[in-house]
Amino acid sequence: MAPSPKSVHDMAAKYAAAWSSQSPEGVASYYAPDGKIAINGGDEIAGRAAVAEMAAGFYEEFPDLIVHLDDIRAAGNQAIFVWTLEGTHSGTGNRVKVQGWEEWTLSDDCLVAMSLGRFDAVEYDRQIAEGI
Repeated sequence: MAPSPKSVHDMAAKYAAAWSSQSPEGVASYYAPDGKIAINGGDEIAGRAAVAEMAAGFYEEFPDLIVHLDDIRAAGNQAIFVWTLEGTHSGTGNRVKVQGWEEWTLSDDCLVAMSLGRFDAVEYDRQIAEGI
């Protein structure tokens, strides 16, 4: 049975909090053991260990990273998680604030089986170089 819209919303709020906690393993815990993510059409990252490694890379770039849950829409095992990422880039010292979303396929126990993430990479790179 698909997760309820309320359980998806609750999970999404906790997922955003996990991103904001600086815990790569915390982020990965919201994925199914074989869960996958692909960002901006890139290669799939598969498995919790790989998801944790990806999250750790974001924390290296943004030691004060915060992810905000802007919106969540759920229909059965599908959901759209709309977010804002903000933080200070460790290499340039510039503030970054970008919006994006993840299109989720969820397991019946409300874990991410597949995430297709999107954000404006050109604007992201510009903000890293120049700031907000």
